Amino acid sequence: MFEVAEKVFCFPIKVILTTKNVSFRTYDMNMNNIKMKTWVCNVAAMIGLALCSLTAFSQDGFEKYFEAKRLRVDFALSGDAQEQRAALQQLREEPVWGGPRKNLVDPFGYGGYYVKVYDRATKQLIYSRGFNTLFEEWRTTEQAKNQQQSWTNSFSMPYPKQPVEIELSARDKADNRFYPLLKIEVDPQSIFIDRGALKNHPVRRLQDEGDMAEKVDFVFLPEGYTEAEMGKFEADARRFMELLFTIPPYDARRSDFNVWAVDVPSEESGTDLSGKGIYRNTAFGSGFYTFGLDRYLTTSDMKSIRDALWNVPCDAIFILVNSSDYGGGGIYNYYAMGTADHERTAKVFVHELGHSFAGLADEYFESEVAYGNFYNVKLEPWEPNITTLVNFDSKWKDLLSEKTPVPTPVAENEARPGVYEGGGYVAKGVYRPMVHCMMRDYHPFCPVCRRAILKMIDYLSDK
Repeated sequence: MFEVAEKVFCFPIKVILTTKNVSFRTYDMNMNNIKMKTWVCNVAAMIGLALCSLTAFSQDGFEKYFEAKRLRVDFALSGDAQEQRAALQQLREEPVWGGPRKNLVDPFGYGGYYVKVYDRATKQLIYSRGFNTLFEEWRTTEQAKNQQQSWTNSFSMPYPKQPVEIELSARDKADNRFYPLLKIEVDPQSIFIDRGALKNHPVRRLQDEGDMAEKVDFVFLPEGYTEAEMGKFEADARRFMELLFTIPPYDARRSDFNVWAVDVPSEESGTDLSGKGIYRNTAFGSGFYTFGLDRYLTTSDMKSIRDALWNVPCDAIFILVNSSDYGGGGIYNYYAMGTADHERTAKVFVHELGHSFAGLADEYFESEVAYGNFYNVKLEPWEPNITTLVNFDSKWKDLLSEKTPVPTPVAENEARPGVYEGGGYVAKGVYRPMVHCMMRDYHPFCPVCRRAILKMIDYLSDK
């Protein structure tokens, strides 16, 4: 790894930028040494992460290192298909932390990006979390082969009491390991941290089950609802909430959720349909035709999303779009989005939430997608519901009977868990746990996906 130290502000905030290329082949003749050092560092990091996750911090640990507030880190990701870089844009102190207080160290290792926070004095790992971004998906498109772009992104963490070191890493698809993109030293007393209040939007509690630290705080945001349509937004959000808690395994865990709705009006109704020449002035700048795919509904405006949530506890976000068109999108620990009024809206909502909430992969392989070579079949994907059989022991092998053949023929085994070829957008080399599932064709969640969802609920509700 090549690091260039750059003093961006007068201490107490220091930023260290690193550049990570997609392939090791672009490095120089010192590659063997670099690879060996990187391998050792990654093994050590994996062992450390495992040990820390087994001895996750108690409530006393939270009170020692953190305040019940939020530190928001806005940063830019820039680059193309070959390389990416990260740069700090803004630090914000926000008034509420609704996340776990015991489960501070992420036990999953999910995502294309990973944040680790260390106490600066002791070098103790005190917080970590993985996530995906839309920029990561863009890097797999044809457009990214010929041009560079820069996208704003954001993550949040509990507000530190003492100076900390924050490391943002990206997963390299060439070897599935994380490599540092950005290192930040932050003194929580810094005058360079923005503490200003943002616009206060009306916040509705659709369901209140108790202490935000012990519940999953699920937030609905409205997109393409005008001021006059806020009543419709509330009704739509309540409809979606009730729907969610009829779906296993969410139905059995309703009491572990607080549900919020934030009234953020748009100037115009609807959303962009750029492929049809339709554009709307909306709160979060959403649109269909993401990466040219007509049904893919997303936004890249993470700053507006995070601004809208600045005073709301938030573990999961669903952006409800005031449209009757078919489509949606979901990005792990980022957001999910879907339309309110299409006949298949309910299934799209639950499917996209599978991506954003539990890190579930798409299991279909017949439909058109905008991605190219999204999974490296020589490596085990991180998502819990697909496998390349490179490390199947880490997936759902424990759920199979001893007589289940691997791979599993469809004809004789359709109704039971197995290892069925086809998933992750490709027909060969990637396998899924059931023939039918919410993550493939809107059938009920399979046992593997249900288990992943339950684990995430436990994690976020401090079980």
